[in-house]
Amino acid sequence: MSLIWEQVVIDAADPVALGQWWTKALGWVVVNDAEDEYEIRVAPDLLPGLIFVPVPEGKQVKNRLHLDFRPKDQKAEVERLLALGARPADVGQGDERWVVLVDPEGNEFCVLSDRRQDAV
Repeated sequence: MSLIWEQVVIDAADPVALGQWWTKALGWVVVNDAEDEYEIRVAPDLLPGLIFVPVPEGKQVKNRLHLDFRPKDQKAEVERLLALGARPADVGQGDERWVVLVDPEGNEFCVLSDRRQDAV
């Protein structure tokens, strides 16, 4: 197989501001901070990354693709992300073990529970 997963592209009204938010949220490093391509990665030479690109239209509906994150302490991480500016979201998930949040531009992402809790 010759394909290498390079990055996830995220449309943004303000790529720099959204990229900076995700840099803080994930603790990743910036590898490109141009106005038309703001890219972050876990480390400069480690793929995949997230790249934020400008689009003229605003977000209209629920994302068809979203990111899931599994922290060691779900409650603490949700509180930290909310303090950074994330907001709770209801996408019809019901009563689940994961928490759906949206970033400052409304892109959904999930904060999962500990795998040990999921096994119970």
